[in-house]
Amino acid sequence: MREDLGSFMELARVQSEINRLFDNLLDLRSSDPAAVAGKWIPNADVVVSQEQMVLRLELPGVAADSIKIAIAAGDLIVSGTKPKASAGPGARVHQSERGCGEFRRAIHLGISTNPRQATAVLRDGLLTIVLPKVDNRRGEEVCIPVREETSGNAEQK
Repeated sequence: MREDLGSFMELARVQSEINRLFDNLLDLRSSDPAAVAGKWIPNADVVVSQEQMVLRLELPGVAADSIKIAIAAGDLIVSGTKPKASAGPGARVHQSERGCGEFRRAIHLGISTNPRQATAVLRDGLLTIVLPKVDNRRGEEVCIPVREETSGNAEQK
């Protein structure tokens, strides 16, 4: 019975990973299938408060100087490279599940932020990006006064 539960949990984990893979493939935004090979997508959490948006990405083994962060078309784009771990002299890899190589993660912000005051800190393999929120000036309701003219003024035009 316990073995059946373990098999079910493993199957559920694999299904979850497959679902995550298909969801994140859209983030690569690549029409070239060869470009997808050798890439991996880091996990991310997004938390929004009244004052800021905080994004946390798991990037174990990635050096800060290999990370590029940009905001374009309302998306926060984090990209870089994670070096492949070597097995060492006289050893061979028996199993390898950790992603390595190039990565790219695009996260749609959906709110107005101030990227000039953003901060990014990499600590213990966790990249934390803090984006202060700004008032949404676009999409904000703007009242336009209606002026009434008499028919005499309309004929003068």
